[in-house]
Amino acid sequence: MPTVQKSLNFRTAGRGTTDITREVERAVREAGIQTGLCNVFLQHTSASLILCENAAPAVRQDLETILSRLAPDGDPDYAHDDEGPDDMAAHARSVLTTNSLQIPVADGRLALGTWQGIYLWEHRRAPHARSVVVTVFGQP
Repeated sequence: MPTVQKSLNFRTAGRGTTDITREVERAVREAGIQTGLCNVFLQHTSASLILCENAAPAVRQDLETILSRLAPDGDPDYAHDDEGPDDMAAHARSVLTTNSLQIPVADGRLALGTWQGIYLWEHRRAPHARSVVVTVFGQP
């Protein structure tokens, strides 16, 4: 079964979401796989990936509000704060979400639902460079 792998690099603007759907779709098209699976893996521990509503930005804003309540910056009970008050909170947020997505490929395209998009969710306040590995495998 053919497998194609590509690394994608993104620069985030700081805490919040970055739509990476087009770049992942491009990697799938270039892979030439007609039917199979696409794995999207984020190589970081203070950001995550989400498959989310792509038409209403308020959904992602509300998710940020929820995570800020679950893992607040600067909690005095955190032992790990090597890179500042958002350090441990960012790690907790990434553990509560995910760093990998698996999406079916059908007819050479991601089989996403009508309102689904792939987002890189930065949990740190400052901008960061982030790397994503896209692996596509299946039938050409």
